[in-house]
Amino acid sequence: MQTILPDHSGVMHFISGLPRSGSTLLAAILRQNPRFTASMSSPVCGLVRKLLDGMSANNEFASFITDEQRRRILRGVFENYYGDDFTSRTVFDTNRAWSNCLPLLGDLFPGCRVIACVRDVPWILDSIERLVRRNCLAASGMFNFDSAGSVYTRAEAVARADGMLGYGYNALKEAFYGEQTDRLMLVRYETLVQDPRRVLSAVYDFIGETNFAHDLKNIRFDAEAFDRRMGTPGLHQIRPAIGWQPRRNLLPPNLIARFADDAFWNHPNANPNGVRVI
Repeated sequence: MQTILPDHSGVMHFISGLPRSGSTLLAAILRQNPRFTASMSSPVCGLVRKLLDGMSANNEFASFITDEQRRRILRGVFENYYGDDFTSRTVFDTNRAWSNCLPLLGDLFPGCRVIACVRDVPWILDSIERLVRRNCLAASGMFNFDSAGSVYTRAEAVARADGMLGYGYNALKEAFYGEQTDRLMLVRYETLVQDPRRVLSAVYDFIGETNFAHDLKNIRFDAEAFDRRMGTPGLHQIRPAIGWQPRRNLLPPNLIARFADDAFWNHPNANPNGVRVI
């Protein structure tokens, strides 16, 4: 018997935050729900930004484009990218850049929520370093396929303002201290892998959806082709069953010390807007 899905007509939510912090895992769990569509990072954010640039004053015909036309054009990207899912399911689009787009997302989708996955920075760097060392026979696209360098240069590359970590980190701080924090919830990686039921309950409550019985021992997600193209097999690999696996950090002590206090979300006094952190 075919499952009849309710008409959700453009219900959009977003997964953002820091790399190597559980966004792919969260999406893989949520997509078990037949009412939801979720996956790894999509190209939608890049398309939206290109269109915004194309409709700016750099275009000599921009004066003919009204805000309502801009709104329809940008919503059309989501509608056409997700097709039938856009009208029949709740869609979660994933991209680290969504964190600094909250005003835009709120304008396009007034009921949207942004779930940002976070993790202590030294452990993000450790996770990246483990990927590099595991794939020592191939240069990684994370570092422009350049095999030269050390753990120090790799940490510098990802932590700088335009790096995969630095950009996401700064975008998250913009959202965390911005004026639309009612749309934002942070999910710690540690909570997601140690107490996933608590995280899922919080997510469903946050987005106003009815809970679903997820199978946390049979999680499926395959991005092997993409990861190999990036020269980093395992980049989006997840284990079928969630479990916490303690390990030592591979970073030299001075690198760990450098980033040890960067988890601003762990300090209650640094959360003036009361952002929910799970």
